[in-house]
Formats: sequence, C-alpha cells, structure tokens
Amino acid sequence: MSQPTLPTNLDGQVALVTGATSGLGCRFAHLIADCGAKVALAGRRVERLEEVAAEIEARGGTAVPLPLDMTDDQAVKAAPARAEELLGAPVQILINNAGVPDAQRAHKMSLELINTVFDTNLRGPWILACEVGRRLIEEKLPGRIVNISSVGAYNYAGIGAALYSVTKSAIVRMTEVLAVEWARNHINVTGIAPGSFESEMMDGMLERMGDLSQAFPRKRIGKPEQLDSTMLYLLSPASEMVTGTVITVDDGQTPR
Repeated sequence: MSQPTLPTNLDGQVALVTGATSGLGCRFAHLIADCGAKVALAGRRVERLEEVAAEIEARGGTAVPLPLDMTDDQAVKAAPARAEELLGAPVQILINNAGVPDAQRAHKMSLELINTVFDTNLRGPWILACEVGRRLIEEKLPGRIVNISSVGAYNYAGIGAALYSVTKSAIVRMTEVLAVEWARNHINVTGIAPGSFESEMMDGMLERMGDLSQAFPRKRIGKPEQLDSTMLYLLSPASEMVTGTVITVDDGQTPR
C-alpha cells in the first residue's frame, strides 16, 4: 500500500501571487511562503508590497515585491519572466487572485470602469495564466494554477455587481478549459470560489450595504485563514488528479 500523502511542502518552487497587498492575496502569499516556496508579490501598491515582503522575510520566508498593474497587458505578460529573474527559477505556482468590484448598476457603468473590471478580473488573469503555462510547457515542468473566482459567479442578487459576476463566471470557465488543454503537460488548473470573507473589497460592500452577515445562516463573515486548507489541498500532492475544478467555500451563505 502506498504511503499517505505528506503535508504540503513547496520547497524550491517559485510562486507568483497577484493582488498580494491585502486580504486573501496577502494571506495566500504568507501561507505559500510558510510552506517553503519563494513568492513574488504582485500588486499596484509598491509600499504595501514591500511591507508584505518584509513580514514574510521576518518569518523566515523568501518574498520579493513585483509591482504590477493587471490592466497593463505588456507588464502582465512580462511578470513571470521578472519573477524568475528575481527568484532564480521558473514560476510553477500561480495564484490569480487580483480583482476589483464594479459597485455600479450595469446601465450606469462608464466605459472606463467596464474596461478596468474586464482587464483586472479576466483579461489580465487570462494573459498571466497563458504566459505561465507557455513557459512551463517550454521547460517541460509541471505546475499549479489556482484562479480565485467568487460565489458571485453562480448567483447574482441584483445589488450592483453584474459585471463582477460575469467576469468571475468567466474565470470558472477559464479554469475548466485551460485544465483540459494543459492536462497533458501536467499543469493543474483549479479555482476557489469564496463567499463573503474579510477583505478591503468586503469592507467597501459592508460600508455601502450594512452588515450582510445577519442574512447568512451562521451570521458571520469568513476570515482569510479559513481558506488555508483549500489552498493547501490544491497545491499539494493530495490533489494531483484534481484539475478543472472550482471549489466553493462560502459557509453555506448562498443558495445552491
């Protein structure tokens, strides 16, 4: 009988985490670094990236800031090469976490906001995943890509997040199709669809709409660390046969 799967050990691997300045992205970066990976922290706020890198280094990990605007196609395409240059090995783990809300009724959205939401939530993640995938295929290396979607991909309450819902639904489909395309290359593409978790985006929603948690069965908002086990599973040998799957983690907040 084969031995049980060992705890997640990411020693020697390079990870790229987008949206790493706060919330879920920051938590994922810390988690992956704690498991031994070297982490490139991508985001727009350079000062905050440097702070997160310093926090990880203080805990004995390795992390470097990688300033990145997900609406800049060329910068997104160049990010994996830059991460390799900074950390000395190809990116084998990509956490596509960056995202922005729309917070507008569909018919009131400006073209500028439409472009920002599409580019940050979908176009940028697609370009980044494809560039990481292309480089891994050329190097004949396995990889793990985890795309962060949302329960909004499956349910829309009509409260001014229509385009966000559309882009997060597309992230689910992107996960499925890239998983099929790259299965032969041993690149697993999976996703997580979180419910309501503490983050800067959630803070904005609570400000606009009041305490949403009272409508939930357990009357609470999730904490980022409650996604740790799901992320570790998707990056570990235990999920070696799991690809094209998006796991909903929402505390029973939304209907099925």
